[in-house]
Amino acid sequence: MNTKLRAFLDGLYYVYQRRELIDPDPLYFLRRYDDVKDLEIVGLVASSLAYGRVAQIMKSVDRVLSCLTDSPYEFLLNNDRFDVVPSGFKHRFTTGHDMNTLLRNAAEILREHGTLEGFLGECLNVSGGEMFPALDEFSGSLSRGRKAGSFPLVTAPKDGSACKRLFLFLKWLVRKDEVDPGGWEVLRPCDLVVPVDTHMHSIAMKLGLTSRKNADLKCAVEITDGFREICPEDPARYDFVLTRFGIRANFPHLL
Repeated sequence: MNTKLRAFLDGLYYVYQRRELIDPDPLYFLRRYDDVKDLEIVGLVASSLAYGRVAQIMKSVDRVLSCLTDSPYEFLLNNDRFDVVPSGFKHRFTTGHDMNTLLRNAAEILREHGTLEGFLGECLNVSGGEMFPALDEFSGSLSRGRKAGSFPLVTAPKDGSACKRLFLFLKWLVRKDEVDPGGWEVLRPCDLVVPVDTHMHSIAMKLGLTSRKNADLKCAVEITDGFREICPEDPARYDFVLTRFGIRANFPHLL
């Protein structure tokens, strides 16, 4: 273990891992809910739209959630119509039709398996505990009926991308501290893969955790392995604090 690097990162964690520093971040919306059944639906919506400018992300997530009433879980479970997101909705490459398809698929999973967590647990049982094959099935079911060539709201490891939004969703639901709400027990923090975007990729390269030029799945795994050497029990522990420096204008330069 790199004790000096862990001491540096833990210092950042203790200073910046605070709930008041969440906004602006789509994680903000999860903190409005207490029931894990609602949290997983809100997390799915928020993570699926977590691309592009953060101000637009916040507006888009808020617009979709406003269609799902006070309990997104109960709404999806009991609603037979899935044109709830207006056809005029647009978030970069994502349309109202795309969001309605995702919500319809989520509702079908809820009715058959009870919760998204329950479904992922069944996927893990089928895969013999192998996470990536389980996530391929999980993501595939949420993407069923997606228009050919449309932007994927839920990516799958088999496609080779960094799956940043999928791993962000899992981090929110699995980790539990002052920032991440947690609630899921189907995975442990040590199972998580670090959500890697261009900002995290750049930081990881400066920290010497990867030399890979492309922020793909192999890169995300390599970065996670690097953080796992520092913090074996929770490799995604430092994701929030490290990404604050690219989101909040008043933060100093990190590296």
